[in-house]
Amino acid sequence: MEKVAFIDNIPYELSTEETILSFVRRHRSIDIIPTLCQADNLENYGSCRICSVEVALQENGPAKVMASCHSPVTAGMFIYPSTERIKRLRKNILELILSDYPADRIKPKSGKMPTEFQKVLLSVGIPEVRYPEQKKHNEIPTDKSHPYIWSDLSECIKCYRCVRACDELQAEHVLAVMGRGHGSRIIKGLNQSFIDSPCVSCGACVQTCPTNALSDRFGTKSLIADRIVRTVCTYCGVGCNIEVRVKDDIVRGIQAPVNAEVNRGHTCLKGRFAFEFYTHPDRLRSPMIRKNGILENVSWAEAYSFTASRFKEIKDKNGPDSLAGISSSRCTNEENYLMQKFFRIVIGTNNIDGCARVCHAPTAMGMQWGFGTGAATNSVSEIYKTSCILLIGSNATSAHPVTGARIKAVAQKGIPLIVIDPLRTELAKFAKHHLQNRPGTNVAVLNMFARYILEEGLTDRTFIEKRTEGWDDFSKYLHDLNMDQLEKITGVDRNLVKRAAIEYASAPSAMEFHGLGVTEHWQGTKAITLILNIAMMTGNIGKEGSGINPLRGQNNVQGAADMGVQPHQGAGYLDVTDPANSLIFKKFYGKDHPSGIGYKIPEMFGAAQRGDLKALWIMGEDLLQTDPNTCHVKSALESLEFLVVQELFMTDTARIADVVFPAASFLEKEGTFTNSERRIQKVQRVVEPLPGTKPDGQIVVEMMNSMGYQQKEYSAENVLNEISGIVPFFSGVTWDNLGDNGKQWPVMADGTDTKILHTESFKRGRGKFHSWTFEESPEILLNSEKYPYILTTGRGLVHYNSGTMTRRTPNRELVGEDILLIHPDDAEVRGIRNGDFVDIFSERGKTTLRSEISNIVKPGVIYTTFHFPEAAINFLTSNVGDEYTLTPEYKVVAVDIKKSLFGLLKRPECSNL
Repeated sequence: MEKVAFIDNIPYELSTEETILSFVRRHRSIDIIPTLCQADNLENYGSCRICSVEVALQENGPAKVMASCHSPVTAGMFIYPSTERIKRLRKNILELILSDYPADRIKPKSGKMPTEFQKVLLSVGIPEVRYPEQKKHNEIPTDKSHPYIWSDLSECIKCYRCVRACDELQAEHVLAVMGRGHGSRIIKGLNQSFIDSPCVSCGACVQTCPTNALSDRFGTKSLIADRIVRTVCTYCGVGCNIEVRVKDDIVRGIQAPVNAEVNRGHTCLKGRFAFEFYTHPDRLRSPMIRKNGILENVSWAEAYSFTASRFKEIKDKNGPDSLAGISSSRCTNEENYLMQKFFRIVIGTNNIDGCARVCHAPTAMGMQWGFGTGAATNSVSEIYKTSCILLIGSNATSAHPVTGARIKAVAQKGIPLIVIDPLRTELAKFAKHHLQNRPGTNVAVLNMFARYILEEGLTDRTFIEKRTEGWDDFSKYLHDLNMDQLEKITGVDRNLVKRAAIEYASAPSAMEFHGLGVTEHWQGTKAITLILNIAMMTGNIGKEGSGINPLRGQNNVQGAADMGVQPHQGAGYLDVTDPANSLIFKKFYGKDHPSGIGYKIPEMFGAAQRGDLKALWIMGEDLLQTDPNTCHVKSALESLEFLVVQELFMTDTARIADVVFPAASFLEKEGTFTNSERRIQKVQRVVEPLPGTKPDGQIVVEMMNSMGYQQKEYSAENVLNEISGIVPFFSGVTWDNLGDNGKQWPVMADGTDTKILHTESFKRGRGKFHSWTFEESPEILLNSEKYPYILTTGRGLVHYNSGTMTRRTPNRELVGEDILLIHPDDAEVRGIRNGDFVDIFSERGKTTLRSEISNIVKPGVIYTTFHFPEAAINFLTSNVGDEYTLTPEYKVVAVDIKKSLFGLLKRPECSNL
């Protein structure tokens, strides 16, 4: 017989690990039991007791009062949610709360959405308050110091959801309770204002607060929206779901859906607040053509006609390989698919690449070598089920904030965290083991790590024998390592490496995450294969809470590669040089598909300077801000005969274009993004594109038609159907079956998706071990004597990449410049004090930044971000790239520094071309 419990004497089936509250809500209504301190994405707390119910062991038998939110339901329970006794209790609780609550805010204001607390008052009934008025609420001033988050704690009802959200979701512990009884109140930091506290501005406290004690400057919670549209954030690769509130066809606020599998009602400040860029006055609003040296507004028809005629002219004169395209991970899968299709099928060249080239191309390459597929093996939610986390080369709390917060939360609860990073990142502070290696020495430290696993007898021999190849050669290589030499190279005590290796290999399951601190190196691909080796030798593949999980830089890096935005693989990673794939492409497209490997982005620059590449179409990338060695890039772009740039704003790259197409933002288009865990999710149009702009996909389709190729009118559903016909792991994907939470590829024909890869076998059959010796970067070998410091770069929390979008929001009030971190020892040697301007110069160029003296970096290493064009960090970076993928080595730049005499009056300079 099925186990049941009873609600008002009616039997209902039980589910495992249910509370009384979730049981009643599942079978009756979400509103039948009111709550105040409970939130679905927080641990149940049971403090307010407004959710109390009566529970008996027999029908209409003696009953006791229990808080339903944290009391488990058991078989045979008789639950009475709304007896007269319970109704009196709830009114009495509300009466106590109202004794210290502003009387003029008990009812919702006209034209405003009721708060959760006001809804509870309306459903339970507003009681007459018999208790003396406390008036404590009159003593707390409002706080509007922060550009986004405001507080008026006179409305605080002491449910402490804000404190718990800060602790549990963000793991930041900024909010706390001070005082006792009626005198208790919420404080920020050390009883500071929001702006002076350590708050990271995620807004989780605002969303969960059941009153307006905490609110945002948009008034999102009180807004009566005309519509609420669920879509996906445009920033990092986490892929947070957001609910966008629209009124009068304008985006008025954003919240995060609690039922989102990716982010559970959480998001960072960029996803929640940094949306106003979409209506910024700087938005491009008309196509432009350069006439007599000046970009002039023209009609779409003229822009298409001119561009198509120039493409045809250049192709006819110089052949299809004289043209190239650079697509964008900021764009949808459908748009990236169309862009690569344009160049392969319409133009006839494999000269198509994207921004994965400057971030995670080594991940894809290395994982394909080792496993046969270049994507994350597991799901991020398994963080809560793993026994150990290994984080390599990623400042995740800044670059991937929601995933970083999850890692931080489990580390604080005792899950061992191992961090390999040259920086003492936020997560390194909570790590059980931090291996702070010299930038550029990942291969050396990973070889040490693997050697100690072998030496301690912690390998999984069964997994190795049944599922891998190349182990004998790798194990012999490890035995022969010179550990003295590697210790000196990395700058990491071998005993620290040994303890970390034992921790990882001894765990029942261990989960690896890595970022651009692994890939953006001379030996990036090699380092990836060594990470795979470590996972395979310990059997940490194909099971829950394990695997290799790259943290993708942009929102759709994974998807762009899946769609074929790379010169050696078409859509679905089909090798363009394989004759069998050529037949597949020809059958599908009805046209020949080019079979020669095209240019990678760095090769495009060289080809342009040689005169081999004549025309380039760039969609959604500001190469003069994001790519290394800016002066070299500018020289290459100026060598082209014809440059087309498709953008939201007039970027530095757009300024030198011959044609500019004004594109639509993520809020103004539809399609899909694929996040770091292979999750394909719907991007839904929230508002119409600004007048004069068009979605990127529509622009590409209309250009295809202008070139004489008949492509169906753009819609996400149409293009997704086409993709599912050529990309094998999208075969079961349809617009309708993606639902709210999307699907993780591969998606089978019946719509079944895949949470964990390689459970039985690898895509390539057996996983392959690789052996690599550490090699010093050419940047250090050639320049370290003249330039003794290593500059390493990364991303901050507040801004995103080149800051094109976030700099046009109030985020700029929080962080308004890139800062150079210098170790105290180095600052003392160079006579630099905190806040001084510092000149930084490399073999390529010079720039100037404000300094911050910090122990985050080791002596000899300096660090900065690259969010502000005026900082011009990429004037310094080099052309050195990964040996196999050419991914730039942003993490190792030989530089020198000195105190600046002119500050920011000194403009960035090129040393040479």
